[in-house]
Amino acid sequence: MPDLSREEAVTLRFAIVIPAYNHGRQLREVLEKTLRFGFPVFVVDDGSTDSTPQILASFSHVTVIRHEKNQGKGASLLSGFAYALDVADYAITLDADGQHNPNDIPSLVEAVPEGERPLVVGKRAGMGHENVPWTSRWGRKFSNFWVWASCGKWLSDSQSGFRMYPLPETMSLGARSRRFQFEVEILVRAAWSGIPILEIPVQAVYGPAEERISHFRPFLDFWRNTKTFTRLVASRILIPRTLRQGKHRDQ
Repeated sequence: MPDLSREEAVTLRFAIVIPAYNHGRQLREVLEKTLRFGFPVFVVDDGSTDSTPQILASFSHVTVIRHEKNQGKGASLLSGFAYALDVADYAITLDADGQHNPNDIPSLVEAVPEGERPLVVGKRAGMGHENVPWTSRWGRKFSNFWVWASCGKWLSDSQSGFRMYPLPETMSLGARSRRFQFEVEILVRAAWSGIPILEIPVQAVYGPAEERISHFRPFLDFWRNTKTFTRLVASRILIPRTLRQGKHRDQ
């Protein structure tokens, strides 16, 4: 396991934010692996109706934020960030479905160059595996192109939810999306505001289809993605960059 003892890891504070919605089957294992690193862990239960609340109640060292009704992944991340802001400089995010390997957390932490505050994206390896659904492979290519069209920066895995966000810079970017589209919009707005974006290789764990829990709805989310990217591309064309930049640029 990579060493977390270097100077940057000591001086910077990290917290982990996990959005969860009906992920009771995988959540316990994800939390057990994540808690080993000793960082504060915040789980946002986004209106789950399965065993998720009961599983969370069994972890005394996890801070649980609950949405009474499902609000979407973006809304969950923002709720977690608001809590993490009091104790951390960075929020590390990973999904509750077991797709991300918590053992890769040190790789994201160690990617921060001294004196910089980048947004770090975990670039998933092994996306060509037969267990990876076509929606994930095709969606990543679609998203990568439109992120580039929206901000001029090419990323190879713009849909990865395994990330490390600088706080409070991320909170000041003004992203409007509250569902899956939040994760691509925040990349575009970070690029507009001059926040460095780094990609670090991480593992992707895709089990057989019958074991996966996904709330991605291809047609509805494709439509939402289209609306989000249309808005972002139009903003890039029509709005001067100084007006698109996050508030942190003025601080």
